[in-house]
Amino acid sequence: MPYVKIEVIEGVTREQKAALVADVTRSLVDRLGKRPEQVFVVIDEVSADNWGAAGIVVSEREAAQREVADAANSSQ
Repeated sequence: MPYVKIEVIEGVTREQKAALVADVTRSLVDRLGKRPEQVFVVIDEVSADNWGAAGIVVSEREAAQREVADAANSSQ
């Protein structure tokens, strides 16, 4: 009975989540010979304030990227 936990930053659509569940389930059926009803997939959404990468909280990195993009657009 495989249990797969996927953590993503908030903003994933319902359709994207459904596709992930279907893809992961299909992969475990194909690769491990499991029946679909044996496969459990859980998707947890985490706030960008609670996720860090490369030493920076993602929400801060995204804010900095927006500032750079805004500055580039206003200079054109």
